[in-house]
Amino acid sequence: MADLTEIAETLSGLTVMEAAELATLLEEKWGVSAAAPVAVAAGPAGGGEAVAAEQTEFDAVLISFGDKKIQVIKEVRAITGLGLKEAKALVEDAPKALKEGVDKEEAETIKSKIEEVGGQVDIK
Repeated sequence: MADLTEIAETLSGLTVMEAAELATLLEEKWGVSAAAPVAVAAGPAGGGEAVAAEQTEFDAVLISFGDKKIQVIKEVRAITGLGLKEAKALVEDAPKALKEGVDKEEAETIKSKIEEVGGQVDIK
């Protein structure tokens, strides 16, 4: 049996990017999702059509860095708080999520900041 204290210490030393990669690997291996379940509003009785719940959380996804990669990396670092190496990897691996589960206003702000420096962001 693995030493759980040792595993906890190892996990505590992971960078944000490494933790995200670990979560993705575990999701794929176990066939589960770490995303929080979304509540769906019930339709009116006998109405036949479901009422869609209004989306309150959005993901800002970097689609492309355009021709100004360095400026986009700098802006990604400012937005995410990542180190240079992690931000560069994120930008080069586009499309990648910059921030997930943010409100619409923050997602729009991220999009405008990245687009100002030449990148392309999609809000999902």
